[in-house]
Amino acid sequence: MRLGDIAHARAGDKGDISQISVIAYDPADYALLARMVTSDRVVAHFAGLPVSAVQRHEVPALGALNFVLRGALHGGVTRSLALDLHGKTLSAQLLDLEIEEPLGKGDTR
Repeated sequence: MRLGDIAHARAGDKGDISQISVIAYDPADYALLARMVTSDRVVAHFAGLPVSAVQRHEVPALGALNFVLRGALHGGVTRSLALDLHGKTLSAQLLDLEIEEPLGKGDTR
């Protein structure tokens, strides 16, 4: 399943930093998000970007993870010649991340 099946995202950008929050639709899915959406997986997902560092901040009270991607915007939105590198575009791309599907009752995969 895709991350976007169980969560939505909000994003912002400032200079060369993109900040993406991933928020579970159902608070019960937060544990799955926290386990599957790691900084390493986010770096790998954006392998084509010059991301120099990713920090993950957990916000369990909101069922959310916040990622700060440094270097993701090729020098900044107003300085870059690259198209579609705003935080909103990156957040939509992150929602395509494949995550495991939680086991249902009686499912013993």
